[in-house]
Amino acid sequence: MSWGTELWDQFDNLEKHTQWGIDILEKYIKFVKERTEIELSYAKQLRNLSKKYQPKKNSKEEEEYKYTACKAFLSTLNEMSDYAGQHEVISENMTSQITVDLARYVQELKQERKSNFHEGRKAQQHIETCWKQLESSKRRFERDCKEADRAQQYFEKMDADINVTKADVEKARQQAQIRHQMAEDSKADYSSILQKFNREQHEYYHTHIPNIFQKIQEMEERRIVRMGQSMKTYAEVDRQVIPIIGKCLDEIVKAAESIDQNRDSQLVIEAYKSGFEPPGDIEFEDYTQPMKRTVSDNSLSNSRGEGKPELRLAGKAKGKLWPFIKKNKLSLKLGSTPEDFSNLPPEQRRKKLQQKVDDLNREIQKEMDQRDAITKMKDVYLKNPQMGDPASLDHKLTEVTQNIEKLRFEAQKFEAWLAEVEGRLQARSEQVRRQSGMYDGQPPPAGHTCAQDRESPDGSYTEEQSQESQVKVLATDFDDEFDDEEPLPAIGTCKALYTFEGQNEGTISVAEGETLYVIEEDKGDGWTRIRRSEDEEGYVPTSYVEVCLDRNAKGAKTYI
Repeated sequence: MSWGTELWDQFDNLEKHTQWGIDILEKYIKFVKERTEIELSYAKQLRNLSKKYQPKKNSKEEEEYKYTACKAFLSTLNEMSDYAGQHEVISENMTSQITVDLARYVQELKQERKSNFHEGRKAQQHIETCWKQLESSKRRFERDCKEADRAQQYFEKMDADINVTKADVEKARQQAQIRHQMAEDSKADYSSILQKFNREQHEYYHTHIPNIFQKIQEMEERRIVRMGQSMKTYAEVDRQVIPIIGKCLDEIVKAAESIDQNRDSQLVIEAYKSGFEPPGDIEFEDYTQPMKRTVSDNSLSNSRGEGKPELRLAGKAKGKLWPFIKKNKLSLKLGSTPEDFSNLPPEQRRKKLQQKVDDLNREIQKEMDQRDAITKMKDVYLKNPQMGDPASLDHKLTEVTQNIEKLRFEAQKFEAWLAEVEGRLQARSEQVRRQSGMYDGQPPPAGHTCAQDRESPDGSYTEEQSQESQVKVLATDFDDEFDDEEPLPAIGTCKALYTFEGQNEGTISVAEGETLYVIEEDKGDGWTRIRRSEDEEGYVPTSYVEVCLDRNAKGAKTYI
């Protein structure tokens, strides 16, 4: 099955067919390109959707994502972002493996097609030229034969006429001979050209055209195969991301299964628990007895001077009715929240104070690390004046030290408030146990009565504090960290990348490739403290060693 033998006379149709094949390939390229644009647009819309519903940082909405249902929703949003990424991968792979590749192949295909058909037209023009030469020699031979025949007839006529002179007859005879010779020459030329044309025609239809059409057939078959391969690639690109998309969907299912309604209910309790007990029974006041009514009307004001049972009931009635009394409007004004969070119920106040203490401790640790780094850098400058001026760090060191003192004062203040709240909560818990019968017959401690008296109707506390509730916070001695009596433990190892000559005091020389112990990390000054043996340790530039820390070692920091 060869186009050269079967379609030898269909040059124009083959030219149209091959052009149609290129058009089909370009149409497929356009289809894939539009698919990639759709995938990119879909991925962008998914990412925007995921981003739209992400919780805003440092907002109340972010706090809501502590619930398991909200965490599952957040996980779904993150997985949808990864899901969108897979559609971007589809677009990128289709562009690189199909669109770009086929576009380059189409250009090569057009060039090859143009070359093959140009060669075919050249062969056509050659055979047409040979045909024209043959026709021209044939017409000349025919004309010369007719002229020779007429000359022969004229000679025979002159030779038969007795009135014609001998000279005229001789002239006619010579003319006839010349025409006969010309006819013979034309015959020979026509025969030669005919034989040449037959050879050219045989080569054209049996050699040139079959070869050219065979190339065109191979070109067209390669185009068909290439298009089929591209369609397979089209499917494979989709199939390659199916496992990852499946993992995204599995993670969404896993997140949905992790939702714990009991845990969410407990979080609601932790978020809104006030720490108060429900209101007790309201006493019956008998207004039929004036003396009793008078006692009842003044029970709240005179409760301190009466017996202990009356004091307990009056205090209970006042302290337990707070959920039903309208809160102070001043406490609801914007920006009117007290520094000690005294406007909050005890449990919520405790959480806020604990969070504030933790934040202050983190800031203190950060400032202390900065102070240590500046101190170490100053020591390095003192030992190596060429590296910098030690006096230039005094201002910064003083500023950091002052910040540490301010933060410590703030931390002590909030720790005192926290201890006060925790003491009240503990006292209230003991009161509940006493009311339940665990301490029947024992009078309530005076400290608890004072705490009840300081409760406001909205669950807050007044500024009045008893001497027993004041907590003294002892200052921590931070100089212990500079105690070098005991050798520092190794927190990892390091390998020297280059040779370092430790000529200054406090440094240590290392050789390239040497392995040593790390006893102190780089605090930001560019130096790492290492040890070779028990009595040989010092600092080397951090850039000269490759550090491998043991995360389980004491003193090693874990970075996230």
